[in-house]
Amino acid sequence: MREYLVVIAVAWVATYLTTGLVRAAAMRFGPLQEVRSRDVHTVPTPRLGGFGMYLGFLAAMLVAGQLPMLHQWVFETSFAKPGLLWGSGLLVLLGVVDDLWGVDALMKLAGQVFAASVMVLSGLQIDWLPIPGYGTLVLDPTSSAVLSILIVVVMINAVNFVDGLDGLAGGMCAIAAFVFFVYGYRLQHGYTISTAAPAVMVAAIVVGMCLGFLCHNWSPARIFMGDSGSMLLGLLLAATTILATGQIDPDLMREAAGSQAAATHKTLAVYIPLVLPFSCLALPMADMVMAVVRRTKAGRSPFAADKQHLHHRLLQIGHSKVRAVLIMYLWAAMISAAVIAVTVTAPHRPPIIVGMALDAVALAVLLLPRARKHIDDRADRKAARHAAPGRRAGEAASAPAGTTAQAADPGAVPDLVRTGLPPRYSHDLPRR
Repeated sequence: MREYLVVIAVAWVATYLTTGLVRAAAMRFGPLQEVRSRDVHTVPTPRLGGFGMYLGFLAAMLVAGQLPMLHQWVFETSFAKPGLLWGSGLLVLLGVVDDLWGVDALMKLAGQVFAASVMVLSGLQIDWLPIPGYGTLVLDPTSSAVLSILIVVVMINAVNFVDGLDGLAGGMCAIAAFVFFVYGYRLQHGYTISTAAPAVMVAAIVVGMCLGFLCHNWSPARIFMGDSGSMLLGLLLAATTILATGQIDPDLMREAAGSQAAATHKTLAVYIPLVLPFSCLALPMADMVMAVVRRTKAGRSPFAADKQHLHHRLLQIGHSKVRAVLIMYLWAAMISAAVIAVTVTAPHRPPIIVGMALDAVALAVLLLPRARKHIDDRADRKAARHAAPGRRAGEAASAPAGTTAQAADPGAVPDLVRTGLPPRYSHDLPRR
């Protein structure tokens, strides 16, 4: 556990620092992305947070390679490293280009398929599937590659579709990765299945990355992950799916559990969703399916953006952005806990049931008028402080060259920060 905690801490700190540097560089050198019609924010904000997350991922991988247990079970005996590095690098490159200049939807899909293919052909793919009541279904190379690529592309777009509110995608992926980390660690150490180590390591890195990025992305966000970040998270979560579903030998699981029935019971969290072993992403998956059906039915491209996602609907019925995000978090945690509860025996379920009850209480409290008012008022105050610099920047940009906001309105009180005057000289400033 100590090595995994080190990996989480490194990913957290590195992502926090690199994302801050990326934001500073974007604010200084790069043009800010303008607010689009489908966006729910009102202040131009950098969208290159995914590049900072990728740097955090590389830092965590570098440190993990120096830790004895992870070096032995991940970097020496697993094909995970080259596939992860090649696939994530290509996908982040595609995302950065899209964040800066925009990429056609079909071109983006083709790039996703290409990055997924590179990762899969590097050795990170599903070799077999454990099927309840049937046993182990061994896949031929073609079926293995196609299924693995499909999982990666679907997961990438599921995370991309849910990235619409401050902190939403990062928090959902953090919950998903944490749930899978706990389950995978239980497989590795509770049942001595060392082949689970690569999936557990990737999940630990994702947890750290998301926590580090949320320090910058919680409402009001100072930077967005953009497509580079959402696609990176989708690929890494898909990698944990593939590593857990197709790399853990069912025979080892059966030996550890004592019987085929017990092995089937213990691995339910992996193959009940089949494509999605951590069910908290069931909400983004359902949202993606509904979006594709909705747009196709309306005669539009499945990739055409709109404001009808689940988080948009929560806003439309009166929830604030912060409350909508918290509601999605709690539902994701509830679904994940329910799936994990199925995989454990009755004596071990009470803590999970208590957690689900607390989750339900939190959802109920979140909907109380007093709690809603407190959360909304606090969010409004933070949003006002965040929007003020953006409004001042916009006013300065719209003023004629060589003038300032004070020149446009001689009677206005100058901003002490911009004038550089200390507060003790404020009595010398012109007053209305």
